[in-house]
Amino acid sequence: MAVPTVTAGATPRRYGPRHRWVVLAVGVGAQGSFSAMFSGIPVTGVSMRAGYHLSTGALGLALACLGLGVAVSDIVWGLLTDRFGDRRVLLTGLTSTGVLLVVMATAVTPADRAGTVLLAVCLTIAGALGGSVNGASGRAVMTWFGEGERGFAMSVRQTAIPAGGAVGVALLPWLAQAYGFRAVYAVPAAFCLLAAAATWRWLHEPAPTPGPPAPVVTESAVQRSPLRRWDVWRLALAGALLTVPQFAVLTFTAIFLHDVKGAGAALAGLTVLIAQLGGGAARIWTGRRTDRAGDSSGARRTCLRRIGVLAGIAMAGAAVLTDAPTPLTVAALALGGLLANAWHGVAYTEIAAMSGAGRAGTALGLIGTTLFAMAFLTPLLIPVVLAHASWAAVWGLAAAASLAAVPLAPAALRAR
Repeated sequence: MAVPTVTAGATPRRYGPRHRWVVLAVGVGAQGSFSAMFSGIPVTGVSMRAGYHLSTGALGLALACLGLGVAVSDIVWGLLTDRFGDRRVLLTGLTSTGVLLVVMATAVTPADRAGTVLLAVCLTIAGALGGSVNGASGRAVMTWFGEGERGFAMSVRQTAIPAGGAVGVALLPWLAQAYGFRAVYAVPAAFCLLAAAATWRWLHEPAPTPGPPAPVVTESAVQRSPLRRWDVWRLALAGALLTVPQFAVLTFTAIFLHDVKGAGAALAGLTVLIAQLGGGAARIWTGRRTDRAGDSSGARRTCLRRIGVLAGIAMAGAAVLTDAPTPLTVAALALGGLLANAWHGVAYTEIAAMSGAGRAGTALGLIGTTLFAMAFLTPLLIPVVLAHASWAAVWGLAAAASLAAVPLAPAALRAR
């Protein structure tokens, strides 16, 4: 990680332990700024479908490209973070994402007669650039916080995803209807550029502490790349399966409620907002709870498996209640989306702890890649399921994916 630039003869400024909360705030801002765009744009689906003259399948492809961009870049960003440091990667990613969104606001809107291909390419690049925040901000938090606080700190950082997403969900559909897509792209651009400025000002290295840090995994395991460890891959793949209900609710709730229930964008936005904010609160609670459990590694893994079961049950309920009165259906979708948003903090903390501080960026890049690969595939799969089955099958598929993640996730470590 780059250290602050100083003039000749000056003493470099040292940042003590209290600065970790500033670093956490910067990480939250960086993650939230990207999430406002990543989560908010899909909820403009009805306006986007009409404005860009897209079919439902083409809409799914365009929205999936956001996830594709993150999926193809996250491991690369993780490797770069381990090599060059959190600060440089965050500054590069946030600034370039903001600039791209400014370009989209000026030249890639329905008023500019932008086509499906151009829209999809731009959203892919936006995902690829913005995905830098996943590993870099997570590694910064892991560097500044000790083992007894990491679960909580990482969960707070992960809460920025649903919290920032909630801002995007509440704001971008309204902007799309009231002011058009120039505003939809310009506002997240401002968020990203402000987060880049905060990173430049406040994200720095911690002061060195005497003595070696306490290891969280064996030295031989730390020396091995996370990309060559099956237990790390299992955790990443389990997270990918748990991503299916999250993105099913995020990307197609608006379309489902519009086409099946005749509801407007406000109800869809409220449903996703409950899932995002409730999921964010659940992330903080699970992070604090697993920190207090003592055997943090085992507690995190157990928590992840339990959330998989609960999310599967909730999404199965949504499948059963597809044709029920709208309030019941909305409640089931909101609960399923909430639970599908609740596990990220403990999963990200666990995979980074399993890999060691020197490999945390790579490990976080790996889980980001698997998660966003599924975020890319889910919007593509849903129209196919709809073409051959029904919305009940869509929500049932999300339930099955959640339950399949439970045996795949690594079991709790046995006490020695």
